[in-house]
Amino acid sequence: MRKTEVQMTLKKGVEEGARGVAPPSPRIPSKRAKVNLDQVVPETGDLVYPSPTPPVFIRKMRNAAVGIGCDIRLKVAVAGDPQPTLYWYRNDDLLDMDNQEYGGLWIRDCKPSDAGLYTCIANNHLGEARSSAVLAVLDLGEAATCVPEAPPPQASSSACP
Repeated sequence: MRKTEVQMTLKKGVEEGARGVAPPSPRIPSKRAKVNLDQVVPETGDLVYPSPTPPVFIRKMRNAAVGIGCDIRLKVAVAGDPQPTLYWYRNDDLLDMDNQEYGGLWIRDCKPSDAGLYTCIANNHLGEARSSAVLAVLDLGEAATCVPEAPPPQASSSACP
């Protein structure tokens, strides 16, 4: 009689398995979700937002040299919350930033008067950060053409017509 009960149990398990549901085992407890306190999903009222931070340069400006008539872009990357406002200066003179993208300063058709100390100031209500670099404008001669250097990461890019 015991043999018959075993066969019935096996047969019943196979039938339930065919439907995609395994039979419960009397010896193995059901799985329980393990939840750490760190994994608890906060309620909508408990959402934590990142705290505001002062500006910090992730990519600072680098010194660069460019030929007369060439274009160059001085680049920076800044983090901060709220997003910092960027101010660009050449030799302590504030530059007009119309038609410039955030984090970059294009200097087109470089002239010797464009040479100097460039400074980017990032500012938000929590503070300010500065990054400076020297730009040299070189006379390469009439026959010379501007050739962009292979810039290392974080370097300024230059191009010529």
